[in-house]
Amino acid sequence: MTEVSSLLPIVAVGASAVAVPLILVSRARPNVRESWTIASALVKFAVVLALVRGSLRGVTYTTPDATFLPGATLTLRVDALGALFALLASGLWIVASLYSVGYVRSLDEKYQTRYFAAFAASLSTAVGVAFAGNLLTLFVFYELLTIATYPLVVHKRTETARKAGHKYVLYTLGGGVAVLAGTLLVHALAGTTGFTPGGLGGALTTEPLLARAAFALLIAGFGVKAALMPLHGWLPDAMVAPTPVSGLLHAVAVVKSGVFGIARVVLYVFGSDSVKTLGVGLPLAAIAAVTMLIAAVLALRQDRLKRGLAYSTVSQLSYIVIGLAVLTPAAVRGALLHLSAHAFMKIVLFFCAGVIYVETHVERIDELQGIGRRLPVTMTAFGIASAGLIGLPLVAGFVSKWHLLVGLFMSDYPVFGAALLVAGLFKLLFFWPILAEAFFTDSQPADAGASGSLHTDGGHDRESRAWRVETDWRLLVPVAVAVAVAVVYGIVPTELPFYDLAVQVVEVTVG
Repeated sequence: MTEVSSLLPIVAVGASAVAVPLILVSRARPNVRESWTIASALVKFAVVLALVRGSLRGVTYTTPDATFLPGATLTLRVDALGALFALLASGLWIVASLYSVGYVRSLDEKYQTRYFAAFAASLSTAVGVAFAGNLLTLFVFYELLTIATYPLVVHKRTETARKAGHKYVLYTLGGGVAVLAGTLLVHALAGTTGFTPGGLGGALTTEPLLARAAFALLIAGFGVKAALMPLHGWLPDAMVAPTPVSGLLHAVAVVKSGVFGIARVVLYVFGSDSVKTLGVGLPLAAIAAVTMLIAAVLALRQDRLKRGLAYSTVSQLSYIVIGLAVLTPAAVRGALLHLSAHAFMKIVLFFCAGVIYVETHVERIDELQGIGRRLPVTMTAFGIASAGLIGLPLVAGFVSKWHLLVGLFMSDYPVFGAALLVAGLFKLLFFWPILAEAFFTDSQPADAGASGSLHTDGGHDRESRAWRVETDWRLLVPVAVAVAVAVVYGIVPTELPFYDLAVQVVEVTVG
């Protein structure tokens, strides 16, 4: 593997950060403001794509260290795992940005400038998480991500939104404190906080008690955003945010930064040998299995669509964690594939929920009767993404789940494979009634909202009305693009960079 010094990671991180002041000064000109958003998203994606191509050739890009205290350095480093996460975040930011324009204009949302500025800042910090070259740098961007996403959670400025925001900050900043404590312990034990494929070696096992404490602190800290129970409480409440923000939180930036952090700790700080020596893999797998099953059951009890999707996310994230904890090559490969596969499917579901709300103001599951006839394209996309999350063939979720099941059943604890199958059954029980209500019932008008009154498109601007099919084209195109990628992922997964990057990570970390 070749290591190259480069400033490209700084450009990738900074592209959306530069857009923040440009968005703010364009407050009075919405078209210009949104142009900055789209342009910076395209630039970021192009730079990340160049880094991904290098990573696939075995190149690791690094930036010069910034030392501000003895032994404390900040650095950016692009390897296969970081490239995978950055490609996911930057790619989905393009579709999420276009969708956001359609969403906020359709509903005539307040505080749109602040919304787009915070959105851009969030993606900048998310790519910073991806390209962090050591635990300290990861901690810095992990905390900045919380700060950047807080305005999005409280965007509506209602009392409910403020309470959700306070809970979000309490949980996630508390998790950041745990990450910092674990980082300090790792530095004390190993003399470094750097990432090494396969881990830092025996340096972390000379003091087993301290090493286990460091592992527990780091997993707990990253586990907050990965929504491991009982640290998940912030996530369902955060659904008070606008739907594009929910998609950002659940599919890309926040929750995926949590599982990404766990992947870094397991594969690049402790490594499979140390995890097995210290005996910390089995407890982590058990916590993930419990989370996976309980969250799947809780999803069945929700009456609001977005809260149900939130608990589904809690369950799905533990698919990734359980694969990382078991540490067979197939399970780790499946976990890394699910990191990206889940993102495409879940963002489709949230996008569809947003379309439903824009067009009908319906939020409750029991009010979806006949919605499939009112919004056939939207609900067909919803059905395809649902099938993927259940694990049916020809959609992305089947590919990642297949590798996970193979890896889990090949491990010393095949019971975790059985748990994954049961969780998949619960997903079927959650999604099938929604689709049945949407396509096979007609007990109320298809485009009636919660009050039974029809929702007009008065909030749509003239341009969107001219291009409407069943909703604003800026809402429908992102749904179509994301679901198309999910299908391609399910049919020819090896044609997408995510597959090769996941394989490369497995080769250099667990063999």
